[in-house]
Amino acid sequence: MTTTTVDAEQLRGRVGELLAAHDPAKTDRLEFLQARFDAGLAWVHFPVGLGGLDAPRALQSIVETELAAAGAPDNNPRRIGIGLGMAAPTVLAFGTDEQRKRFLRPLWTGEEVWCQLFSEPGAGSDLAALGTRAVRDGSGGPPANEGVAGGGDWVVTGQKVWTSVAHIARFAILVTRTDPDVPKHQGMTYFICDMEAPGVDVRPLRQITGEAEFNEVFLTDVRIPDAHRLGKVGEGWKVAQTTLMNERVAIGGHEIPREGGLLGKVTQTWREHPELRTPELQDRLLKQWVEVESLRLASGRLRQQMAVGAPGPEGSALKLAFSEINQALSGLEIELMGEEGLRYDDWTLRRPELVDFTGRGPGYRYLRAKGNSIEGGTSEVLRNIIAERVLGLPSEPRVDKDVAWKDLPR
Repeated sequence: MTTTTVDAEQLRGRVGELLAAHDPAKTDRLEFLQARFDAGLAWVHFPVGLGGLDAPRALQSIVETELAAAGAPDNNPRRIGIGLGMAAPTVLAFGTDEQRKRFLRPLWTGEEVWCQLFSEPGAGSDLAALGTRAVRDGSGGPPANEGVAGGGDWVVTGQKVWTSVAHIARFAILVTRTDPDVPKHQGMTYFICDMEAPGVDVRPLRQITGEAEFNEVFLTDVRIPDAHRLGKVGEGWKVAQTTLMNERVAIGGHEIPREGGLLGKVTQTWREHPELRTPELQDRLLKQWVEVESLRLASGRLRQQMAVGAPGPEGSALKLAFSEINQALSGLEIELMGEEGLRYDDWTLRRPELVDFTGRGPGYRYLRAKGNSIEGGTSEVLRNIIAERVLGLPSEPRVDKDVAWKDLPR
């Protein structure tokens, strides 16, 4: 792997070269994004040839600032957040050279949207209990290799649920059960699933907001080549941990300005409705302001930590705090609006591509925030992770730890 020692000034020079060769005002958006990736300016901490320069992650902000000032297009990161925040780090960590070259570029440019096939009707909080089966196809082709992705196919059957953007996704990161005769955290294998493959059926799930942002996905004899396996056979839980840790940082570790995001909406409502202010509401608003500021500063520290390594279990604390703060703020906003806060007329069934907490109304924010404590790991599970893996407290008793998955009650 090529290693570079790019400093801030050299990075600005590379940005200048990109802009000189591809004027954003005259260059097609996709063409510009592809050129940016090829110049190593997509995510500078990635390897050379894979959208990066092997540079410190902290230098990425220089690229973003310089390109934004030049009016360059971005890759619509909110739309492709699952790919950027979850699939890409996993492919980088466990993918073969061929997989990295095939998937990372169109993932980053947004040409291919990704979704996440993890949760199941009987395996949500306890993801390791999942039962979607992947069985080797013994008919034709070389056998699948236990270590390196190679020949042969797998046949996958099962059901996944709560799958965001599955209705527009081209690929999915998928965890399956490949060996039911070992304990549940073993015998799992991780794949890249083609969402356009025969046997993949995506159905909308209507939510409390009235729209269908989530989906349930049925997999019926879906053939996945072994070349689309990430990690070793039976080590899917290990691979999934990389995805989950990055997911929690992606959800709870967004960089926002002071008094930005949902807090900005609430403080705006406070200023616009002086007649509804009470000492009790003022105390609650000030408490939330302090908690949001604490989360903002903690997120900054976590991003500094990530600049020198992969995210750890500490990201669970950010995601937990984000969920609770979002729900408290959206509830406070409704109260500040008085009777108007009870109005909700956005019941049209839509298939949105992203969650929008600041561009929609307060009723939407209040209802949609209820899902924050479930998606990306329930708050109860995150508290266990923080207790055991961050604070070092004793683990909860697990009577199924050494029991084969097939013998677990369901």
